[in-house]
Amino acid sequence: MARPASKQSGRPRRAATREEARALSHPDRWRIIRLTLDEALTNKELAERLGRDPASMLHHVRTLVTTGFIEAQEPRRGARGAKEIPYRSTGKSWTLEVGDPTDDQALAIVDAFRAELLESPPDERRWARLGLRLTPEQRDELESRLFALAEEAATWSPAEGGEPCALFVALHARPDAYRSTRGGARSTRRAKKAAS
Repeated sequence: MARPASKQSGRPRRAATREEARALSHPDRWRIIRLTLDEALTNKELAERLGRDPASMLHHVRTLVTTGFIEAQEPRRGARGAKEIPYRSTGKSWTLEVGDPTDDQALAIVDAFRAELLESPPDERRWARLGLRLTPEQRDELESRLFALAEEAATWSPAEGGEPCALFVALHARPDAYRSTRGGARSTRRAKKAAS
């Protein structure tokens, strides 16, 4: 099920181009987009925050700028008087469908989420994990409601003095269901989706 139209842009989501999908195929690039959501950061600041080499960080930054996921802000002077260029997220990633969920490119977002989760304070983490057995109608309803709530939250204006939070929503078939049916449940669901 494709996510609904983005309320941030007011337009339906579109498929990412090959270049856009490739730009989002690395977990660090997802993290750069997230880090520059609330504040503009320089390449050096991003490298320090992610514990990476500034040269490889510059490669990621340039890739994201070229594809429009972050944009350069007004240059500023650093501590030693050198010109530094801060970058800020454009919000573009929220308006795209990025590849088939089975692609390694799409899984980069899971790796980025895992890294962010592990760096967050343990007492600030909340999660729920369920194993369910649903009819196709129940699954569609659950998926629709979960992603509608995420879409609604994406329209909220940043709260002055608010806490930075992150949300990751995933719904997937359980692997044990595939093993027991040898792909039958999976093929049936995909066939039904393709027919509609």
